[in-house]
Amino acid sequence: MINFYTWIRVRLNQSYSYLISLPVITSILVVAGWFVGGILTFLIVLFLFTWLGIFGSLPDKQELIDIKNPTASEVYSADSVLLGRYFFQERSNVSFNDFPSHVIDELVATEDVRFYNHDGIDFRSLGRVVIKSILLQNKAAGGGSTITQQLAKNLFPRKSYWFFELLINKMRELIIASRLEKVYNKDSILTLYLNTVSFGGNAFGLEAAAQRFFSVTTKDLTIGQSALLIGMLKATHGYNPRVYPEKALVRRNVVLAQFQKYKELDPDFIDSLQAIPIELKYNKITHHSGLAPYFREQVRADVLTWCEDYNAMHEQPINLYTSGLKIYTTIDSRLQVYAEQAMERQMKKIQQTFLGQWSKNEPWQRYPEMINEVVANSDHYKSLKLTGMSHEEALIEMNKPALMNLFTWEGEKEVIMSPIDSIKHYLKFLNSGFLALDPITGSVKAWVGGINHEYFQYDHVRESTKRQVGSIFKPIVYAAALERGEKPCDFTSAEKIIYTNMEDWAPENTEDNYGLKYSMPGALAKSVNTVSVRIIEEAGIENTVLLAHKMGVKSKLSAVPSLALGTAEISMMEMVTVYSCFANEGRRVKPFYINSISNHENEILSEFKSSEIIQALKKENAELMLHMLRRAVNEGTSSSLRSQFGLMNDIAGKTGTTQSNTDGWFIAITPKLVMGAWVGGDDPRIRFRSTNLGQGSRTALPIVGEFLKLCNADKSLNLITHAKFPELTPFQKRKIDCDLFKTDATLVERIFGKNKEKDNRKEFGKKGTEKKGLFKRLFGRRE
Repeated sequence: MINFYTWIRVRLNQSYSYLISLPVITSILVVAGWFVGGILTFLIVLFLFTWLGIFGSLPDKQELIDIKNPTASEVYSADSVLLGRYFFQERSNVSFNDFPSHVIDELVATEDVRFYNHDGIDFRSLGRVVIKSILLQNKAAGGGSTITQQLAKNLFPRKSYWFFELLINKMRELIIASRLEKVYNKDSILTLYLNTVSFGGNAFGLEAAAQRFFSVTTKDLTIGQSALLIGMLKATHGYNPRVYPEKALVRRNVVLAQFQKYKELDPDFIDSLQAIPIELKYNKITHHSGLAPYFREQVRADVLTWCEDYNAMHEQPINLYTSGLKIYTTIDSRLQVYAEQAMERQMKKIQQTFLGQWSKNEPWQRYPEMINEVVANSDHYKSLKLTGMSHEEALIEMNKPALMNLFTWEGEKEVIMSPIDSIKHYLKFLNSGFLALDPITGSVKAWVGGINHEYFQYDHVRESTKRQVGSIFKPIVYAAALERGEKPCDFTSAEKIIYTNMEDWAPENTEDNYGLKYSMPGALAKSVNTVSVRIIEEAGIENTVLLAHKMGVKSKLSAVPSLALGTAEISMMEMVTVYSCFANEGRRVKPFYINSISNHENEILSEFKSSEIIQALKKENAELMLHMLRRAVNEGTSSSLRSQFGLMNDIAGKTGTTQSNTDGWFIAITPKLVMGAWVGGDDPRIRFRSTNLGQGSRTALPIVGEFLKLCNADKSLNLITHAKFPELTPFQKRKIDCDLFKTDATLVERIFGKNKEKDNRKEFGKKGTEKKGLFKRLFGRRE
């Protein structure tokens, strides 16, 4: 009985405890209900505020329809080769049909396996997001966003808020994703996604990634390659195959496993793919890389100006970097490739010769303050000064060794070097410029502004770059003489003269040929300075200046006798334009290099062509000049085109070398092309020590020779390389049918019995010297 009563008491006590705990439990449940209800109410209100745009406007249906994905503008050659792109973000849009089916399957299997079964929101995954990402504020949790939500984030980037930032942004993406699904079908959503998703390193869209990592287009991606790229989407840096190849390989194989599971493929097939190592063909596209970078930079500047003019006249603005313009140029990609190859091959040799000539000496040894001057003008020095450093402190900083990439002709090298030493390194380099254009149409066919755009961005072709032109100016002088009625076969003495009214200026020749007389073809072929000065004296300096401007020289020209020797500073573009007149029957055609600009749908917005055609000199005189310049190639200073490069093309041309071998020039004319080349230091004080090595026939001419040699080997260019100059009429032939030179054995020399080059004085502009005046009085005719 005792045990029974004890049991009863225990049970009563337990019941009493339950009776006491029931209100507490009820209260807890009520509070929890209120708490959950409050959270739900808060979420509903927050969602409503987001939907209403309280936290920033949301795109409506029309805005989503009108989505314009920022697209790089593209530059094309005349033969439809992509030269490069202009972009803030490297991206190119492709259509859905250009995506291989395995790309779509891998993406869906890895990123959103229920993609075709939801309307933008996957509620099964949403629970995980609510718990991990929202309630726990774990930004790294992820994993719940559908492809459509990710697209919403790509198109409309997340915003910053002072509270519940992640929650509000997730709600925005849910709303936008839902709206996207109502506007676009699944294929269009996948297309938009694959064209906008980031792959890191400023590469956006699968096309940009395919070209960067594998140098192929999207449609050519293999299953393994696309799996690697799809795997990167989880963490573009963490799974970057260049940075973390082992992690990228593991991630790629995960994608392949998902692909096999999703498509129920043969496991052995996937196993074989997973066993293949990663093989990259990395090609990061920059504004420095690719074909014709100097040319593209010139086009960029011009199109930016065009955009400003276009936008001022149209309501719908366009942007070079985001509007996906198609810019079609006059460049021939074949000629551009050969021009760049020719410059690289020859400049390697020229640079080696240059450094060998200076040997252990520095090229600036004659200018002891030059290094300090160049350092003080460097961007590095200026940036240090802006931080408040003194001159001495800046120099100390710039003398500290640092890891850097360095340009060499053997390839880019990673070295430890001080900034000042790197300045000295680059100061030793000779640079170059090359331009080729069609003399009939004025269209530019090849443009190489320097030896390497990444390290030497100064363009030596553009009109604003001017250097002394040397003897390539002489054809203008001779053309002016022909225009004045001078006969090409009249012989002029090469005697050395001191011009008393020009501060005793006495032009000299590079050879000891003062005892000879030259015809115009001979003086031009042999580039005789003393004869050229006398020719400009006959033609008239002002007449020569006027003709130069008519033929295409825009630069200011000083009306001085030394103009005949090329002391003027003129651009490559101007001089090539001048020589085009000789090949175009005396007509000057303004150069141009953009054919048209179209929008992203390839609708033409503007077309361009050379509208400026001027008869600069008489047709018959242009023909005579052309054939005189042909003799310069066959018998004169340009003859190494034949002997060294074995060129049998119809070619005319002229070399030029400026004072102290500062600049080397060569301009060549063929029936279909006019080509100009220049070689020299970016700083004019950097130059060859001897004319034998620094003259234009040894520096600039080989670049043109190599270029034509490469063109001759390309049968697709036969229409250009096999073209012939028209034959002269018999009357024209007789005009220039004369020897290049003859011995100056006149009666005056015999009378005076001494070399006329010695102390032969006269005033420039007055007819004849004292001796020539006596000759005229004796014989009543011109010598």
